[in-house]
This record gives sequence, structure tokens and C-alpha cells, in this order.
Amino acid sequence: MTIAPPSASRPGHTGSRPRRRTRAGEPVPYDFRRPIQLSREHQRILMLGFDGFARQATTVFTSSLRTVCQLTLQTIEQRTYNEYVESLGQQTYMMLFAADPMTGLGVLEMPVPAVMSCVDHMLGGPGSDDQPDRPLTEIEGGVIKGFMDRLLNEMRYSLAAVLPLEPAAAAVEYAPQFAQAASPADVMVVVEFELRINERAHRSTICLPFSGLHPYLTNSSNPGPVSDRERAARAHAGQMLRQQMDHVPVSVAVRFHPTQLGPTDLSQVQVGDVLRLSHSSTAPLDVTLDGATFAHATPGAHGQRLAALIVNTPKENS
Repeated sequence: MTIAPPSASRPGHTGSRPRRRTRAGEPVPYDFRRPIQLSREHQRILMLGFDGFARQATTVFTSSLRTVCQLTLQTIEQRTYNEYVESLGQQTYMMLFAADPMTGLGVLEMPVPAVMSCVDHMLGGPGSDDQPDRPLTEIEGGVIKGFMDRLLNEMRYSLAAVLPLEPAAAAVEYAPQFAQAASPADVMVVVEFELRINERAHRSTICLPFSGLHPYLTNSSNPGPVSDRERAARAHAGQMLRQQMDHVPVSVAVRFHPTQLGPTDLSQVQVGDVLRLSHSSTAPLDVTLDGATFAHATPGAHGQRLAALIVNTPKENS
């Protein structure tokens, strides 16, 4: 006798294992002594600008190196300058640049092997993966400086909607711990990219001072000036909303002041018992809406129906 597996005995069952639910995200440590100052709105504005920079820089890399290149935006984070320096290798190519009118210095960083590969391509070489890991010579530095100036110019164009940036190269440093772009505790905005030259992937970063960016990010996130037509439309919409809200029915309750009873008293309550209320006979009743008191009233009657006469409101009491 052959026994069919459970998957075959149920019609419509495929027999595959149920999929595990994917995790929405991993927990990220948060230091309450150093609150995050880069808001989501500011990140969105910077992401739009640097995403455009990545596309323009891809064209610069491809046309200058005459090979397939791709620069892709990865993350935009807030870090201290010390954390940024510690995330770099012991030796890397760091171009420090002034970014008037933004205060402070910025950093355009690329690994030395990636810079050597760029120089090799621009001088007609194959740009192989085996590149020397050393500071550039004077000739190599002159070749790459023009290339970096083009990248800074593309950054100026891509961030023009956020701030009128005028980057200008100030110095080149290979040891991150000696690059004095900011003090160790200064808050920086670190933009990380993935640079692909042929099939080789490299990590490249741009570091900008948050204190210099913040005023321009705040101005960019504020809504623009409103025209007279839009202002009139908003006023009409507000008037219509007020007219409609005036006719919305709500449930209003007239209540005595609350009376507190212990569990023993509640357990002994029987039919016919009289409970003494803590509400004074001379005190007005509370008129409440959704548990909130907005007026006071005295009990009365209107014809054959019970009624309450409003005697004062919280505004009158204040």
C-alpha cells in the first residue's frame, strides 16, 4: 500500500516550504549624548543633489579614462570628523577643498589604487588592478589634479539648487590622521559612493561640514513663496472647512464630578443601595466632549425633558 505525502492529499498545495518574512531592517545603535541633527528632509535634499553628481561624475570618469566606469550613491550619514577619519584606510587620496560661501573645508576622498588606475588610463595604460599603493609623484599629481577639478565642478553644478557652492582645491593629504579639515568632534555629512572602474569596485567618499550646510538645507526645505492665487485658494478651502465643521454632530455629556470607591465597597453594592456622591449640591455639572470638559452647567428642565443651563466656560474662567 502506498501512502501519499501530505502535500499530495490537499488540493492546491504546492508542497513548497513557507517563505520566511523578510526583516524590515536591522537595529541601528543610537547615542543619546550625540543626537542626530541631519533630518530625513535634509537627507532627501542631499540625496537628490548627490545622485545627480554621481550621474555627471560617471560621464566624467568614462570620457576621461576611456573605459567603462560607474559611480553610484550608497549612503548619506552624519558622523563626527574623528569617526570619518577612522573609517578610512591608513593611506588614501584626500583632496581638501574650500567651498565658499559654506564655512569650513570639504574632503573628496578616493583610495590610492583607484587614483593610480585613473592616472594609468589617462596616460594611455591598461589601468590594471595591480597598482602601487604609494603617494603620487609630482607628474602623477598634476595629471590627477585636473581630473579632480572637473569632479569639483560637477559637484558645484549638482548642488546649485541647495547652495551656491564654489569649490576650490586647497591641499592634498594621504594620511587621514594628518588631514586637518575639521576638529575631531565636529559634525560632518559623509556621502559614500561605489566607484567601479571596469570590474573593480572602490569606495569613495565626500565629507562636508554640517554647520556650513545646515543654513542652506533649512532654506531649501522651507516652502517657497505663495502666489496670490494659491493664497486665495487656501483661504476658500479653510472657509469651506469651517462651514462644514459647524454642522458636524458630536456627542456631549453632562456629568457629576467623579466619585471614588474602593474594591470592598464595590463588591458589597446591592440593588437598592444609595451611594453618596462627592459632587457638592452647589457645584455646577461638567459638560464634556470625548472626556474633555469644555463648559459647566446647572441642571434644570425644558418642558417635560431634562436640560442643563450653561453657566460658564473655561475661557470665561481664565
